Amino acid sequence: MRKWRNASVATTAAAIMLTTACGAESGPTDATGVQPAGQAGVAPGKGNNGYGQGGYGGAAPQGGKSPGTQPAGQLMVGTSKKLGSVLTDSKGFTLYRFDKDSAEPPKSACVGDCATTWSPVPAADVSSAAGIDSSLLGEVTRADGTQQLTVAGWPMYRYAKDTKPWQVKGEGVGGTWSASAPDGTKASGADEAGGGADGSGGGGGGGAEAGTGGAGAGPGGAAAGKLPALSTFNDPKLGEILRDGKGRTLYRFDKDSAWPMKSNCTGACLDTWKPAKPVDKADVEGVDPELLTTFTRPEGEDQLSIDCWLLYWYTGDEKPGDTNGQGVGESWSAVSPDGEKAE
Repeated sequence: MRKWRNASVATTAAAIMLTTACGAESGPTDATGVQPAGQAGVAPGKGNNGYGQGGYGGAAPQGGKSPGTQPAGQLMVGTSKKLGSVLTDSKGFTLYRFDKDSAEPPKSACVGDCATTWSPVPAADVSSAAGIDSSLLGEVTRADGTQQLTVAGWPMYRYAKDTKPWQVKGEGVGGTWSASAPDGTKASGADEAGGGADGSGGGGGGGAEAGTGGAGAGPGGAAAGKLPALSTFNDPKLGEILRDGKGRTLYRFDKDSAWPMKSNCTGACLDTWKPAKPVDKADVEGVDPELLTTFTRPEGEDQLSIDCWLLYWYTGDEKPGDTNGQGVGESWSAVSPDGEKAE
């Protein structure tokens, strides 16, 4: 991997001698190879696409891994458009319940390999935040002698494929797993008439996104009803993809270039595909901020990029969570959190 460094240059030379994180060589710019503004000296992530692929480095305190059997800490309430209020641990990871378990008396039927994918939440070191009745919290002794957290008698689990806070990829898996509401019932969205915070799609098996944090939300969360400037949601077909602060799906264009950065969406193309605006990196969730750069287009407009790929939203998407731009002209793709094409 080539290492890049900042060059100290005079103002008059800055336009023609700029070394960037996105592979721009020192030299003059032109209308089809304009250098990105800012972020110089930040090396792109490592990956297999030739332009770098960064791992998750945002709010997930475990570096992009499920917390597994770690203590839950202070339980919180996240908000999902599809599922309503969703119970999470102190880091924002969704807690689930299993239809084959029982609550009266509490009993876990998830053992062996099941407990590898669905990690029992330890009963120790658990407390409740606003919106959670502490009297509903309890424990059950598992077959191996460990103590598992229960809510209203239902044993609680985390899902191995939830690798970032506020995901609910386990929702509907096998027709037997459900995100838990704060009272231990199945999260259903009944408490969120009119929509929740995340604007995501969702559905059985694919999951919706638990959203942006509600009561008791920590640093990874946002106020209910307001999305971060850039975040992710889980589309049932495409998996985890990017959206802007209005809930619009973001796309990348195969005819653009990431190394060096170059936009080939100009003229009439811009009537349909609108450049995504740069964002405040402090207002980003589910994305490694160091993958983000700002690109100055030929017409002078600044555009957001991730891992050096320019981002756009599609005028054919009528509501938040739409992905009508996926595959248009066999050249446009929704974008995963590492800048890869969603397929």
